[in-house]
Amino acid sequence: MKVSELGRRTGVQVPLIKYYLREGLLPPGRATASNQADYGEDHVHRLRLIRTLIGTRGLSTGATKEILDAISAEQEDLHQVFGIVLGVRPTTLDAAPETETAPESEPAGLVDARKLIAEMEWEASPGNPAAHTLAEVLAALADLGADIDWRGLLPYARLADGIADVDVRQMAGERDLLAQAERAVLVSIILEPALLALRRLAQESKSAHHFGGTGGGGGRPGEVKSP
Repeated sequence: MKVSELGRRTGVQVPLIKYYLREGLLPPGRATASNQADYGEDHVHRLRLIRTLIGTRGLSTGATKEILDAISAEQEDLHQVFGIVLGVRPTTLDAAPETETAPESEPAGLVDARKLIAEMEWEASPGNPAAHTLAEVLAALADLGADIDWRGLLPYARLADGIADVDVRQMAGERDLLAQAERAVLVSIILEPALLALRRLAQESKSAHHFGGTGGGGGRPGEVKSP
């Protein structure tokens, strides 16, 4: 296909496609003339992936190129591809975190996060930024004096484990490397706001079921009743 058709297929404007070509994010097409080239399905997948990483995930051009280069270097290792999309460095994906002991200087939140990971028997690498996010949340809960510690998050962790199983199963059918990466972005990034939205909808429904009929309640959350 010509560059104009590539733009129509992906929703990316031609000047932006040419910019990605100049920056090395998108490989050159097969030259057909001095100033013309043909592009294939690999370009469609890669361009959609570029658009998602930059537009949805908010990465810079340089960071996006680094991820794409890392994905290409991993060839057929789907575990590595998924990890790269999640923000895990390829060199740390296969390393299990230390959960038996921790240095005294290690933040308490990170120690608790590792306890939760160990309890779930998750094979999480030290380079996964989600572990540090979890640690920050646990530390904030402790600072607030909340009665929720890492054990209190276990029911949520079990639900997350089931969601992750669905995510990974959705990726299993893809064989092409770029299609795998595109699918990884879809299930790990694009669907994330939908999962939060589903939780909010379910929370309203459960609140109505448990609290809506008590104390003269009822109605929608936040709704002001007339005296």
